Amino acid sequence: MSDSSGRDQPHSPTAEERHATWLELFFDLIVVTGTAQLAHVLHGEPTLADVGLFTLLYLAFWTIWMCFTVYGNVAGDRARTWTMLIGMLGMAVLAASVTGVHEGEHQQAFALTYVVLRFVASGAWRRRQEMLVDWPVAQFSAGVTPWIVSIWIDGPARYWLWAAGLAIDLWATLSMSAASLQENAEARRTAVKRRAEQRGGLSDKDSERLNFTLAHIDPVHLGERLGLFTIIVLGESVAQLVTVGSGAGWDHTLRGLGLAGFLLLVSIWRLSLVHGYGGVPNLRESAVPPRLVLLLHCVTNGALTALAAGLGAAMEHRHGDLPQNVRWVLGGSFAAYVVIAAISAVVSRRAANSAPDWRGLLGHLLPPLLLALAIGAFGGGLPAVAVVWLLVAGAGWGLLGYVTGLRPKRAARSA
Repeated sequence: MSDSSGRDQPHSPTAEERHATWLELFFDLIVVTGTAQLAHVLHGEPTLADVGLFTLLYLAFWTIWMCFTVYGNVAGDRARTWTMLIGMLGMAVLAASVTGVHEGEHQQAFALTYVVLRFVASGAWRRRQEMLVDWPVAQFSAGVTPWIVSIWIDGPARYWLWAAGLAIDLWATLSMSAASLQENAEARRTAVKRRAEQRGGLSDKDSERLNFTLAHIDPVHLGERLGLFTIIVLGESVAQLVTVGSGAGWDHTLRGLGLAGFLLLVSIWRLSLVHGYGGVPNLRESAVPPRLVLLLHCVTNGALTALAAGLGAAMEHRHGDLPQNVRWVLGGSFAAYVVIAAISAVVSRRAANSAPDWRGLLGHLLPPLLLALAIGAFGGGLPAVAVVWLLVAGAGWGLLGYVTGLRPKRAARSA
């Protein structure tokens, strides 16, 4: 957090840790509906266009969820209930718009709701007179502009405008560090004071410009909220298996596939939540700045949402060959998850002042990656149950790698 002067206040490990409030848990229930609707975009035999649409919708949904999540993280018990409830209602509208998003009316509703929620979230920071330096997208409105234009645009151009807005937000996430934002804020204070001295005193407008504080994310509370999101996504994967399995005959194929899917999800749960931070596999808390943690979390859970859709499709095709598109959804999403696990392992060891063991890293993470890509490219003729069991083997190999060598060393305790 920060004090009234904008100076950083370091997080104290002995301070009382704050957990998610009932309001925040209620808010997260919308994620259940949202991930279920997003997974449906990849049902059947998804094309590249379907994957692209899924990516756009997921990024928009995740961004809105995160805008309100970081607000609750900083505001704590002082978070306005009506602000959070408006966010919940808007996210429900976003989720409801997904099914018919190919229609102009649903597209327009999705874009309009997204714009309204972004301004509601940024307005909450203006009322608090705070600047969140750990994730500038929460208050950075440039990425909303293409969405505003898209409300009056029809056809494929609307999707390209959405992609442009999200790309601007990605640029802001990668380029605007907390240090640079703090420096800009201090430069802004200095410039305002200098102009005021030249005029002979502060005006009301100058006082308003100076009256803001720099806010920082609580990493412990953030990790809990991000982990809850991941739990919900894993729950959607279980729901996909149960939904298909409950209406079918329980033969040996279904039992084998159901067990494989369950073991795959257990391995991912352990890597992401037991051996990770905030749902990101192999990540150590404070290994990277919060804005990069959010980026890793976004990619991780996008991959897991796609994996949930792939598991549901595998259950539907359990008695035949998996269509190539479904194999790529399964293999590609798992490959993306493995890449995030590799990146997180490297940065976590560096943060712990431990040089990465590149030989061990490649030995434990390259085989699952190659396996996942091979499933998509050369897995034709493999039954669905074999494909999922191969993914279980890949996840198990990655989990074994963490236990035997990739775990970041603990920092030595001071006497």
